[in-house]
Amino acid sequence: MLRRASLIATFALAFTTATHAGGGYVRPLVPETIEPPAGLKLVLVGHAVGTQNYICAPASTPTGVDWLFVGPQATLFDDYGRQITTHYQSKNPLKNDALHATWQHSGDTSAVWATRLRGSTDAAYVAPDAIEWLLLEMSGAVVGPFGGDKLAHIKYLQRVHTAGGLKPSTGCTASTVNTRKMVNYTADYYFYE
Repeated sequence: MLRRASLIATFALAFTTATHAGGGYVRPLVPETIEPPAGLKLVLVGHAVGTQNYICAPASTPTGVDWLFVGPQATLFDDYGRQITTHYQSKNPLKNDALHATWQHSGDTSAVWATRLRGSTDAAYVAPDAIEWLLLEMSGAVVGPFGGDKLAHIKYLQRVHTAGGLKPSTGCTASTVNTRKMVNYTADYYFYE
């Protein structure tokens, strides 16, 4: 717990100096393939601390099994270490309950679902031991029960500055099917409307 608090404080300090310029957010430097469309406004940035979750399952591999991604579980913090959203995978009621990445605002409970549009593992940006950077496109959004709409207008998101989160490289065998692994990761999420 102490380690997590220390990580959050360290990232919050670095994050504060990197995201604000003249009171607004600064777009991250990213590979061209994951740039959002022109004309969008960057309205929110959060630093995620959490896990990418996997299950050992039957697969078309030489061993007959592999780690299958089942979704993230993370909390996003603002520049001052305050919780701003929760990130997880859930049913998107606007897409026939398809499972999509979800962000729910911690204050007004508005939510946005998004799907992967493009990704990058460009070694000039992405660490070799980190999950890919992504451009995600909104696939649904809802306002909170009292009309809160902080996330309801989001159109695109970027996942950048990733650390960790890759599927385990060992431990999935026929005798360990249904074993779950929660792999620690951090990332920065940029929200555009």
